[in-house]
Amino acid sequence: MANQLGNESSPYLLQHAQNPVHWVAWSNDIFEQAKAEDKMVLISVGYSACHWCHVMEHECFEDEEVAALMNTHFINVKVDREERPDVDQIYMTAVQLMTQRGGWPLNCFTLPDGRPIYGGTYFPKDQWMHILKSLAHTYANDRVKAIEYATQLHEGIQQAELIAAPQEISGFEAERLHEMVVRWARNFDTFEGGTNKAPKFPLPNNWVFLMRYAKHFDEGKIERQVLLTLDKMAFGGIYDQVGGGFTRYSVDVLWKVPHFEKMLYDNGQLIGLYAKAYAQHGCPHYKDLVFQTFDFLERELLSKLGAYYSALDADSEGEEGKFYCWTPSEIDRLFGVQAERVKRYYHINQTGHWEDDKYIPLRKHTDSTFAKLEGLELKDWFQQKVEINETLLRERSQRIRPGLDHKLLVSWNAITAKGLLEAYRVFGEDAFLIRALKILSWIKDVQWDGQLLYRVNTNERRTVTGFLEDYAHTIEALSLAYQCTGQLDFLVFAKTLTHKVADEFQHPQSKMCYFTAADSKLISRNMELHDNVIASSNSVMAHAFLTMGFYYQNQDWTNSAQQMLQNIYDGMETYGSGYSNWGLLLFRQLYPEKHWHVLNNAEPMEVFQATKQTDSLLSYHQSLPCSEIYTNSAISVCEFGSCHKPVQSVAEALAL
Repeated sequence: MANQLGNESSPYLLQHAQNPVHWVAWSNDIFEQAKAEDKMVLISVGYSACHWCHVMEHECFEDEEVAALMNTHFINVKVDREERPDVDQIYMTAVQLMTQRGGWPLNCFTLPDGRPIYGGTYFPKDQWMHILKSLAHTYANDRVKAIEYATQLHEGIQQAELIAAPQEISGFEAERLHEMVVRWARNFDTFEGGTNKAPKFPLPNNWVFLMRYAKHFDEGKIERQVLLTLDKMAFGGIYDQVGGGFTRYSVDVLWKVPHFEKMLYDNGQLIGLYAKAYAQHGCPHYKDLVFQTFDFLERELLSKLGAYYSALDADSEGEEGKFYCWTPSEIDRLFGVQAERVKRYYHINQTGHWEDDKYIPLRKHTDSTFAKLEGLELKDWFQQKVEINETLLRERSQRIRPGLDHKLLVSWNAITAKGLLEAYRVFGEDAFLIRALKILSWIKDVQWDGQLLYRVNTNERRTVTGFLEDYAHTIEALSLAYQCTGQLDFLVFAKTLTHKVADEFQHPQSKMCYFTAADSKLISRNMELHDNVIASSNSVMAHAFLTMGFYYQNQDWTNSAQQMLQNIYDGMETYGSGYSNWGLLLFRQLYPEKHWHVLNNAEPMEVFQATKQTDSLLSYHQSLPCSEIYTNSAISVCEFGSCHKPVQSVAEALAL
């Protein structure tokens, strides 16, 4: 053990435990140490599956010459961004203000009090050495200038991603949705799906919104773009055709060459997206993808606590993607006379060629089309395909595996529980429901201590108090679990967490929520506003406020959702991709979901599955404030503030 990180539990921090750099983990004490030693602080942020983090570690942090400079002039702090997204958020904002770009590894230099003065992402050794020497010289010889710059930058950080003054409630219009989509569509890639630039990220929430928009307004052009994108992602190299599960993004416009790390949050969301798409469009390969991705999660990310681990590394044996690629000679050896068919199906040819003798499995056709091209009955091809994938998986299991990030995160597991509940709603597969409920039991029984929700669990030890995203996604998952099972304790726990957010995260005037609770000791307390690979925590919480406000007839929560949307409303149309979950909230304001008050002993799971193609909120208990006025022997379906005549069956209710 060359530094203090050997005592940590984070897989990312442990990766750096043998570096000659005198790394320390993040704590509030580091700045006191920096002041005492009169040293600047380097805050270096990454995550275990990050390829370029590994590259910079090898080139710089394992180098004795570099380490000597770093140890002499700086307090060097390593941060796992997945454990501490609050720290990452502050210093990422600083680097983006300085350089107009961001990413990981994130390296930010600060004064001894934590205020940043310089930063960037990946640096090769020579450039890194130059930066270290220059900053040390500036701090020693021109400290006044450094302090002045840090003061200005700190002010910028405090103003970024912050809404303190509420916008006046002026009402919402559908035209805002249309403007948003019209501008967004200018950047569509109408040949390969997604938008017309690389790298390409799946961005599941974008396609949930656009699918909803296309259906509601009967927009064929948007529907075609959604289906094109979902097909291209499903058939591309970004999806693990052999073992299931999506990688983080594609480096090209073809969805062909992935950045091979696999993240839980992507796969949890994409299960939900493809389930919704199947319910709406009935494409068989969407169903296959959902089931295969679930199998991947169960096989490779499941912990004994019943929740899922965070990620698989992009690299194995020091090479990115080595675990997932094939050579034509391997296919020949494994399949003999059948090898050419396997190569045609997975394009182990020029189409799938990546580099050297590496080929990425990808597809161009649905199974029914491929079977026709091969002159096979579809059922016969399906049987062959099962055997092919079993052979490939057995062979792959003999390889050295990518590293596993074995920490459990509340927000990512709650996201996945939501995806699995959506999949259960569509397919009725009990395994999806069982896993989702086990995840929620883990959150309540292990990560909640009665007062605080803990974000992280590593080696069966919970750490790091939760952030807004942990609370918001958990509330949404709990409310969905209630609608599925009719178990009131899910909703009661969601109510407790909603009160916690309102008390400790919410701004009293704007009603927006800070990412951190009131006891945060960071140099700035900011708000996450823009949707990205995961929907912003504020947009998720606004949805949660609206849902919980309905169930408990809490006007403060309902008003909070409306006020939060109003604060974002002006400007949504300029950046559709960054406001897609806010766009879904706008849909809920303009076209409220139907409220089902099911008080006649109907089976909740039956109702839940029956409403998969409707926008509905389901209630089963007369004790809930939202259902107090309804009789005990009927199903009441309400919308726009009025109710249809009560009926006795789910079929009658659907007919309304």
